[in-house]
Order: sequence, then C-alpha cells, then structure tokens
Amino acid sequence: MDRRHSAPAHHPAPVLRVGNASGFYGDRFDAMRDMLTDGPLDILTGDYLAELTMLILGRDRLKNPGLGYAKTFLRQLEECLGLARDRQVRIVANAGGLNPAALADAVRALADRLGVPTRVAHVEGDDLLAHGWGPDVITANAYLGGAGIAECLRAGADVVVTGRVTDAALVTGPAAAHFGWDPGDLDALAGAVVAGHVLECGTQATGGNYALFAGIDARTLRRPGFPLAEIHADGTCVITKHEGTGGLVDVGTVTAQLLYETGGARYAGPDVTARLDTVRLDQDGPDRVRISGVRGEAPPPSLKAGLNRVGGWRNEVVFVLTGLDIEAKARLLQDQLEDALSADRPADVRWELARTEHSDGDTEERASAYLRLVVRDGDPAKVGRAVSGAAVELALASYPGFHVTAPPGKGAPYGVFEAEYVDASAVTHTAVLPDGRRVEIPPAVRTRVLEPLPAAARLPEPWPAGPTRSVPLGLIAGARSGDKGGDANVGVWARSDDAWRWLAHELTVDRFRALLPETAELAVVRDVLPNLRALNFTVRGILGEGVGARARFDPQGKALGEWLRSRYAEIPEALL
Repeated sequence: MDRRHSAPAHHPAPVLRVGNASGFYGDRFDAMRDMLTDGPLDILTGDYLAELTMLILGRDRLKNPGLGYAKTFLRQLEECLGLARDRQVRIVANAGGLNPAALADAVRALADRLGVPTRVAHVEGDDLLAHGWGPDVITANAYLGGAGIAECLRAGADVVVTGRVTDAALVTGPAAAHFGWDPGDLDALAGAVVAGHVLECGTQATGGNYALFAGIDARTLRRPGFPLAEIHADGTCVITKHEGTGGLVDVGTVTAQLLYETGGARYAGPDVTARLDTVRLDQDGPDRVRISGVRGEAPPPSLKAGLNRVGGWRNEVVFVLTGLDIEAKARLLQDQLEDALSADRPADVRWELARTEHSDGDTEERASAYLRLVVRDGDPAKVGRAVSGAAVELALASYPGFHVTAPPGKGAPYGVFEAEYVDASAVTHTAVLPDGRRVEIPPAVRTRVLEPLPAAARLPEPWPAGPTRSVPLGLIAGARSGDKGGDANVGVWARSDDAWRWLAHELTVDRFRALLPETAELAVVRDVLPNLRALNFTVRGILGEGVGARARFDPQGKALGEWLRSRYAEIPEALL
C-alpha cells in the first residue's frame, strides 16, 4: 500500500516525514527494511560516515581506486530498493564516502539487475585530496551542505548518494527541496539542522546509549526503533518513531542527542548556523517530542575539511595482574620492559594501570587488574617485534601470575585526524542529476564569521544554601559525550528545574576539571543552554590526534559523560 504523504511539488504536503536507518557504517543491517515496512515515510536517510570511517575508506581506496564507499549500503538496497520504490520513499545517504560517483553507478547497475526503475543522482566536490596537503594525507574532504541534495531531489531523483556532507545535510536537503526554502530561510533551515542532528545517530534518539536508561522498562530498550522527524514548512518538527517499535522518544532522549558532539551554542554548518540556545522541546504525546523556536544565522564563510593521514605505527600489550601486591607487580614489569626498550625506545611509550581488582575476589577475573602498554613510532620496527619480543621474553622472568589478554602483535599503522578550514568558494559543490547534467551549487552569499556567544545572562536563581550529601552527580543529571577530532564534548542536563538551579551555578569549568582530573591541564570551554537545562563542555585535545590515533583508553570519549555522572559531589539533600 502506498502511504506516501507528499503531494506534487507545487502543493507540498504540510508535513515531510524523514526517517533514519543508519547512524554509522556497521549499524543494524535490517533497519532499512524495518523503516520501510513499519510505517509511512517520505524520505529515508542513512548516515554511514565518521572521521574513522573516512580513514577506513581511504585505506580501501588505496587498495582499489574503484572502492571508497560503504558497501553495506548496496547490500541493503538489494533487499529494499523495490520496497522503497513501491512505497515511493526516496533514499538519501552519504554512503558514497570517497567515491559517490562509483556508488551511484553501482546503484544503477543494481536497479537494472533487479528490474526496478530508479532515478539515481549523486553529490560530489567534497574531495580536496588534490589540494596539496602533503604525501601522508590519504583523505581530505570538505563538509558540504544540503543544497546539492535538494537539487537532485528537485530533479526527480529516487536515490541520492553523497560523499562527505554534514550529517544534518541529509535532512536539510530534502526539507529545502520539499518546502521550497531558499538560502535566506535561516530559521527554517536551522530547524531542519536540529532535526537532522537528532536523527543522525539513529537509535541514540530513541533510548540507545541513554544515561537515564535505568528508569525504563528493559524490554523497551532491547531493540529500539529508529527515529523519524515530521518536519513542517516553518522548520519546526516532531521527533517520533514508528508505532509499535521498541525504545522511547521523550524530552530526555532528544536532549541527550542534541548535546551529542556539539561544540557550543552556535552549531555551524554550510547551510546555516543553528542557535542551540534557542531550541525548545515539549512532550507532544507518547513517543513524540516537538522541537520549536530554533533561530538560524548566516553560515560562516569557510567550510570545515577533515583530513586523515597515516600518523605512524602503534602496538599494545595488556598485562593481567592478579591478587596481592598489584602496584609492586606493575612497577617490576614496567622497570623490566623500560630497560629492554631503552636501546631503541619508541617515540611514545605510555603505561596505564587499571585497578579493576576486587579484594577477596570470588573469581580470578574479579581479583585482577590490567596494565596497558601502548607504544607509537614512525618506524614500524620500533613498535613491532622489538616490543612484542621484549614482552614475551618476560613470561618466566617477571611478576607472579604473568599473563596477557592476547599474544603481542607486530604493530599496525594508525591514523591522525586534522580539521582544516577552507574558503567555501574554493570548493566545487556539484549535484550530478539523474540525467547526467552537472549543476554547480554556489556558496552562500550571506555569511557571518562564527563567534562564541557571550556568557549566558539567563542563568536561573541559585539554589539556596542548605544541608548536602556526597552522592554521584548522575542522581540529578544526565550526560552524553563524544568526539570532535582531538577534542571531546560532554553535555550535561538537569533532570528538573530545581536541579538546574543548582547545576548551572555549581558545575563550573573549575569544578568540571576537579571532577575529571584528566582534563585538569586542558582547555575547557563551557556553554550554557538554558532552554535545555543543559551545560556543554568542550575539552580541547583530550583525544590527542583523533580516534584513529587511539590516544587514550576511551579513544572517542564516548564514556566521559558517564565518568562525570559517577563522580561524587556535594548535592543539596532537597534535590535527592
């Protein structure tokens, strides 16, 4: 049955239903089929790209210049293309990665083989590798906006694949095409950016990875449904999911996703800069959250470009320390290996002792701690056999109970991510339409240099003094964190208005650093989002050279928020 809501272009339907079926390359394979069969949609999007994914695709392209795209997308289409065309759902995905033209050709060949007439278009121009970044750079891609996608959809495309676009562009493009927005409709575009940011990570908007999951029926969260946005002509929307699917959509789950991987109250993109401090969320019924009030400003004159290069070679050994004298065992092993490596020491040697053992542990694993050795160098020989051999040779000559979690390896290359900024006029953003015509998308005429907002003046009245209790911060606050290159963000929101009065004044940058000692020597920026009862902290450099470099235990900063929530603070008893 055709349940498409869209009307002809000159009379657009008042609501555009945009769903998501992928938050990363490797997400739930059958999500595309589920989203097409579980309820009505107009547009189905898929986000397959991340900084690490671009590095992986870059290595694929080095092996075979015809690759460089997300192959999973083709396998999903093989099952679902006919279904999508029967239901007149158009598909927009950034699965093209480093080679959107090749993926578009592969989709056409698939459609011909399946006997499903399909108009395929793609967006290109993001690839800046030829701009002379240096011999070790293997990917260089600008983050394009949604205007090229809109051009493809206006030309009648059924499937649009792109290279590197902003995650939100997968929604701003379809919305602009459907409602006829032009680049000056900044508030409407900003509303679509916010909708796109909520959808981009799939089930993170419907209860996945949710800090406050403990208060939800576990059966609900076993298989969360993927989210969708009902977008209106003014850019307002309702975030929801197909009826009867798992998970939940409430103000908390949407707040959590809004705070994910943001860098401040001004959320900049090629189409518009969305003011996150203007976002208003309201529960609009079961599993429905209305987003309104979003203001937009002109985009910055430059585009972000993500560069991945081979940073060197890396090796890792994890030693298991069991029972008594953990510190002494770690010290003995560290001294022995440091001596063994001293003749030709790798450029970067890091040790981390994780005291995971329990006193009088009732299983061997619960009685054990872990000592992690990570080495890096530009010379593979310095991190390969030299390190693994030194570790193995200590097997009968070191601490009692010596063993490792896995046999030491020969080392592997690691990647480094860098963010650069290029003038938008230097990027040839091109829509390649279903009939092969190429349309160049001009950069924004009206721009605004991105500046941080001044300190928020709309802080609530401080919570009055009174008795306190030392308890985990997470009893009154949720959090979500993630990576932005070498930086990480930690978004924290209060669970009530009263808790917000306390949090807004007490969780300062200094207090944040004290709670998370790893950030003590780093630059930390705090942004206040009063409408969300939230604070966003950007921690500069905590992830080193990005996820590909794996500079720390949690290389993408995904659990920084949960670490913060576990830390004890003196919280007013009246809030508990």
